[in-house]
Amino acid sequence: RWSYRQGVLKVDDLQPILDELTLADVIWRPFEDHRAWRLFDEICLYKGCLKWDETVVPYLPDRCLRQFGYRQYVPSPPLDCIMATNIDVDWISYHQSVIAVIGPSTLATTPSDVEDGYLEWYYCVSHPRLVPPHRDDPREVPVPVYDAGPSDPDWTRVSTLIHRYLRQVNVEEEDPQFADLFEALHIS
Repeated sequence: RWSYRQGVLKVDDLQPILDELTLADVIWRPFEDHRAWRLFDEICLYKGCLKWDETVVPYLPDRCLRQFGYRQYVPSPPLDCIMATNIDVDWISYHQSVIAVIGPSTLATTPSDVEDGYLEWYYCVSHPRLVPPHRDDPREVPVPVYDAGPSDPDWTRVSTLIHRYLRQVNVEEEDPQFADLFEALHIS
């Protein structure tokens, strides 16, 4: 079993480790060992908004059904809790929500059991930057570019001055002495 120690590895170090995990390495049902003394309550499958004081958050068990022993299917879009009008009524009638969550599924026969089409959805929609376990040629994932240019005339001036200085001293981006200036240039 693989476990992560806080602060030891960075994201770039974790990527190859996570890519090499097999189905046997993943703990699909982390709470299963507790069933002997803490029985599963179907209220855990309530899908809706949870509220405490002024805080309202979505609770989406249909996104992790395997942890509850069910076959995972493509979940519905996330809830918009800002639009939730009567959370108390939804909570009182939680049985309807539970039926909606487990209705499309069945009990899992293996811990990694998923419905047809789920893994394609997972890699394309939920986690498009993960590398699928099959070793085909990597697929191109479109990455949106959000460069709207400088938002302030002062930043435009800073960028121009840095460009001018770097051209005058004839340095390359790989030059460690000027790394901070190139970083500032990219930020501006």
